[in-house]
Amino acid sequence: MNHWPFIIAAYLITALGVLGLSWGSWRAMRAAEARADAMRRDR
Repeated sequence: MNHWPFIIAAYLITALGVLGLSWGSWRAMRAAEARADAMRRDR
């Protein structure tokens, strides 16, 4: 039985997970920066 399809699938799943996590973190960071700027302006 050839094991390469399983290895490739594992790497693809990992890469998609990393990309999704990075994108979500970037969005959360941008939202937090926007809230911090809004708080600074309201002072």
